[in-house]
Amino acid sequence: MRQRPLGWLWATGIVALGAVMALGLKPFGLWPLTMVAFALVIAKAVRGHAGWVGWLAGVGYFGLGLSWIVEPFLIDAARYGWMAPFALFLMTGGLALFWAAGFWLGAKMPNRFVGLAAGLTLAEFARGYALTGFPWALLSHIWVDTPVAQLDALIGPFGLVLLTSLVAALAGRLKLQGGVSAGLLLAAGWAYGLFALWQTDPLAPGVTLRLVQPDATQDAKWDPARAQMFYDRLMDATAAPQGPLGKVDLVIWPETALPYLVEENPDLPAQITAVAQGAAVAVGLQRLEQTAEGTRGWNSLKVYAGHGQELATYDKHHLVPFGEYFPFGDLAYEWFGLRGFAAQTGAAYTPGSGPKVLNLGAKLGKVLPLICYEAVFPQDLRVAERAGWILHITNDAWFGTVSGPFQHAAQARLRAIEQGLPLVRVANTGLTEVIDARGRITASLPFGTNGFLDAALPGALPAPPYARWGEIPALVLLAGCFLYAFRRPKSALA
Repeated sequence: MRQRPLGWLWATGIVALGAVMALGLKPFGLWPLTMVAFALVIAKAVRGHAGWVGWLAGVGYFGLGLSWIVEPFLIDAARYGWMAPFALFLMTGGLALFWAAGFWLGAKMPNRFVGLAAGLTLAEFARGYALTGFPWALLSHIWVDTPVAQLDALIGPFGLVLLTSLVAALAGRLKLQGGVSAGLLLAAGWAYGLFALWQTDPLAPGVTLRLVQPDATQDAKWDPARAQMFYDRLMDATAAPQGPLGKVDLVIWPETALPYLVEENPDLPAQITAVAQGAAVAVGLQRLEQTAEGTRGWNSLKVYAGHGQELATYDKHHLVPFGEYFPFGDLAYEWFGLRGFAAQTGAAYTPGSGPKVLNLGAKLGKVLPLICYEAVFPQDLRVAERAGWILHITNDAWFGTVSGPFQHAAQARLRAIEQGLPLVRVANTGLTEVIDARGRITASLPFGTNGFLDAALPGALPAPPYARWGEIPALVLLAGCFLYAFRRPKSALA
């Protein structure tokens, strides 16, 4: 096929289609627009310049979908604001390279439509795992408010990316037969989701949780002059009278909620549990430890009970690159003496040992903790020991107020579906929610408010296929699509 030369108008149109694709993500949720734009992008890629089409569409998609990436630089705009456009351009341009590679590979196959769907899915797989991974804004995230999301429990997020891409590829033929086939495939996924949602809910364990949201904006969170104010908010919510649900079993504070170091204030755990009316308290905090190499710090969750006794500890292990740690920072210190990037000098967090199930006793059961960014990674929840529920503490004040916190919360809901477990999400500024094992929100606090919520912990489902087998079903489906793309060059989908 002879390819036409590229032009600015053509390139701008592809970027615009990619941006329209991002409207299916939170906070918009306009998934029909995503699917129409996606089909048109695939139709463009089939006609030529597939690699460029993938990259340009990716620039538009990630440019709008990840626009919240500029927010951390605007907290201290006078000092860091100039970096915001560079961060957005590097992030979107870099992630779009995955799409470029996937589209280029797919277009090389005899059956280009199925090849493009398979190639893009492989690219999303790579984006989710390569260089510690960044599976934020997967195409499968557009389904979170629809019954289609229930397929996550069967084939996982990347299997759902493949299904989404196949629907778009069928529609991208721009013919009646392809459109009907795309509609039937989507209808089948929708029907399965409705069937799953109609099933009887599992029995709740009879646990009452208190979720505390202090609403500490990021520009004020670490201001020493306001530390006591935020601590008082946390303590007042913990000490508040019990509501209609009766005795609270566990009070939960969000990520890094405690504005003081326990190492410097050892009486803090006893102070906290003293006002908790007999409940245990899960506290998001920073902790320090003196090691032979120097002072190390961790982003941690500690559970206190009784008179301040430590019941359990979890250290965040999947840290944010350049935000919580610097790649090769310790090596830079050991080899060149650069202290500003090394975890062993206290300049960055030290990663924890890995995913960990905490046993909180007979009443609260076993919980799988996640801290902030860790809820983005479905693979981090696949541990040998099955928990009874998931606890996600986070500080989304870094992400602004427009899209970042809402996308982060949507991804947490998908983790509940994939694992068949209820998920309790406690955020500094919101969204603070209780999510059942099918991803439905059962209780929530308004975004950007100071307060607390007493809520019942929903029940857990038996482990679904994704919780048991991980990516294997999706990889089998993907391998089948690649074989189809290679072996059926004269198919109606070619």
